[in-house]
Amino acid sequence: HNKVRSVMEYPALLRKNLRSLSPRQTSNPNVVVLTPGIYNAAYFEHTALARLMGLELVEGRDLVVDNHKVYMKTTSGLQQVDVIYRRVDDEYLDPLVFKPESTLGVSGIMSAYRKGNVAIVNAVGNGVADDKAIYSYVPKMIRYYLNEEPVLKNVPTYQLGNPDERKYVFSNIEKMVVKKTNESGGYGMLMGSAATAEEIEKYIANVMTDPRQFIAQPIINLSSSPCYMNGGLAPRRVDLRPYALCSPNGKVKPTLISFFPAPG
Repeated sequence: HNKVRSVMEYPALLRKNLRSLSPRQTSNPNVVVLTPGIYNAAYFEHTALARLMGLELVEGRDLVVDNHKVYMKTTSGLQQVDVIYRRVDDEYLDPLVFKPESTLGVSGIMSAYRKGNVAIVNAVGNGVADDKAIYSYVPKMIRYYLNEEPVLKNVPTYQLGNPDERKYVFSNIEKMVVKKTNESGGYGMLMGSAATAEEIEKYIANVMTDPRQFIAQPIINLSSSPCYMNGGLAPRRVDLRPYALCSPNGKVKPTLISFFPAPG
């Protein structure tokens, strides 16, 4: 018999954090969750989280900017929005600043943001952390910002924009996994040990068109965890994603997304 710890406190803590970010001095800041809409793969998650936090779920068409302030359209008129928990990617957020053809965002929202009249969470530009090239700089970031040594070692990571590192990777390609920095889910990746000579040659040619878009790491043996499937336990390689809330004291909650690849 295993006790599974409840994660139901997380929405309330997230709501508290979001409310604390309001740039307007008010006892009841207006916080909304901005979703791309029903066709987004994570729309169910957006609706569930908004419901659990007791917040309005809005699309870009539900918001309007006037005099550098963001308002939500309601049946009783416009209501000023103080904090936006956005689930819309940067490039679709404001057609006046990013992709002009975007219908998912809000025209002028960046002007309101620059004026300090609305908080956008997460901040525009923080997606740079998803760039795989950032990983190689994490030890230096820890030393620079925290003046500490990393507790866990990084997997050695080679920047293919560096001629010496690129030469080393190409010379040891059969021992490497090469990844495009802005791809995920196995896309844009080469597993050197499993690739044919023709596939390697083609991939290297692709790398050379823009080497800065690629990193490489040695192939490592991944650990496994017991997973319940088909009525029993089986070893699987597992990804874990923790959730941390930024606040004066900071919180890392016992709330994880855990998933493993399908067989094959």
